[in-house]
Amino acid sequence: MHWPRSGAMLLDTYETVALKARLDHDRATPADHDDPRLVGRVARSTGEQALVALAAAREAQPAWARIPLDRRLDFVRAVHHRLRERAGELLAVLVAEGHPLPVGRWELSAALNVTHPDSVAHARAAMFWEGSQAGRLVRLVRKPDGVVCLDPARNAPMLTALSGVPTLAAGNALVVNAPPTVPLSVAYVFHELVAPLLAEYGAPPGTLSVLCAPARPTLRTWLASPNCDDIFFFGGSAQGAELARSCLEHGKKPILELAGNDALVVWRDADLDGAVTAALERYLGSGQLCLAPKFALVHPAVADDFTERLRRKVAALRVGPADDPEVVLTPVINRNRCGDVLDDAVARGAELLCGGEVVDVHGRPSLRGPFVTPALLRVRGLERAATMEAVTEETFFPLMCVVVPEPAPAPAPEGGTDDPLLDSVLAFVDANHYGLRNSLWARDPRVIHRFTDEVTNGGVLKVNDSHVGTLPVLPVAGGTGLSGGVFGEANIPFLRTTRLQGISVAGGSGDAFDPFDHLAAAGALPDPGAVSPAPIPLPEQPGSSRKADT
Repeated sequence: MHWPRSGAMLLDTYETVALKARLDHDRATPADHDDPRLVGRVARSTGEQALVALAAAREAQPAWARIPLDRRLDFVRAVHHRLRERAGELLAVLVAEGHPLPVGRWELSAALNVTHPDSVAHARAAMFWEGSQAGRLVRLVRKPDGVVCLDPARNAPMLTALSGVPTLAAGNALVVNAPPTVPLSVAYVFHELVAPLLAEYGAPPGTLSVLCAPARPTLRTWLASPNCDDIFFFGGSAQGAELARSCLEHGKKPILELAGNDALVVWRDADLDGAVTAALERYLGSGQLCLAPKFALVHPAVADDFTERLRRKVAALRVGPADDPEVVLTPVINRNRCGDVLDDAVARGAELLCGGEVVDVHGRPSLRGPFVTPALLRVRGLERAATMEAVTEETFFPLMCVVVPEPAPAPAPEGGTDDPLLDSVLAFVDANHYGLRNSLWARDPRVIHRFTDEVTNGGVLKVNDSHVGTLPVLPVAGGTGLSGGVFGEANIPFLRTTRLQGISVAGGSGDAFDPFDHLAAAGALPDPGAVSPAPIPLPEQPGSSRKADT
């Protein structure tokens, strides 16, 4: 699979697509292989190679798992160091693949936080505990699931594929399928960074394999193989639900990272500049990031001010090549769908404040253009918002909805918290069918406490901070509902690809063992000699006048 520079695909589309086609189908001239528009190539994998990778993983995994946990965790620290060391190089690969510079920087930042020493330290504490109970050594240990097969997201392939690094450190073998439509960054980071370090830390051949093959037949191979234990899948909610059923039927563990429809709540006392900056994160990658905020619930007292500030910022966003540092927008896959959702919202009473046009790389209107100008909707009332697909479903294009709830029946007292209004806003957030991450902008400690204490929807909650921003220890992804399936939660790959095992080790003196001796010693059981058995009365037998024998 040959990959031309993303800028060439946008600015010289037809010639560049023709070059790629000649290279991909073995019709290229010698000059084609030296074309400066070509940035990389990734070998296509066969079905047979997929089976070989699974068998090799099964054979290698026990030996890798026997390497001490601390040594495997040092491997993650080494990956973190190498990512920092080669950040500029990796960013250049991401831009060449089509990620705007701000999006690429965010992906690298998230990857560094996933592998951060503090994240590793948290994993170490969560994966192994040892103590003493009643003279016995007790351990709570997380053991590897075995062979984990990972299918990365197409919109952030390198970042999501790097979830495989903590998966490996947990003692699993890993098979990654680099998506053929965007294979470059995945193949590059594993070939150049991860695989050499893995070998350096003692992993036998077969512990890691990277394929590049169409997703559906590869997933079918994984489901059918006895050499696959977990399927770590990034994709749409409908695909994820179908895959979860198939996994359970085939005895595999599904680890699902699916769609998101995140809420950003802006309260009356919010830092509006900060809240507007967080809302603008909706447009990173043209809104084609699952964990970007999709709609803002804004207190009526500040709604006009917030909306106008946001509108000015949104209207100033422009399209262009990925290497332009001012560009955050990328070509939109579902351009027609975006128009349908906007039309539906306006028909249901939403106000279109800006955007929604299909344009070319220069920002000129064009029905064949790859971009959509960033759109902003204003919706009045939670009941009306609940009828709109633009608010209730994941919209994978550059569209933000500002939803202004109905004011409370009576004005809040000075310094009050608008409890009825807050109740309805929090209920709206929790009623969302999706559950990736949600965020709040507020100063009132009581509002913050209620948000963090009561909102159960989502794997991550953020307060007065970047919505998409990541931190060490804090999970990057993972969620509830349509974002993560019935077993969904915040995703720490160290934990999601392992299972908890309890271990008790006694001294082995050979003495007779009473399973209740530790309870009696603690006073939890009465002295057996002080207990006199009593008959247990039983109910009368049907049709009999006497009681049953006891």
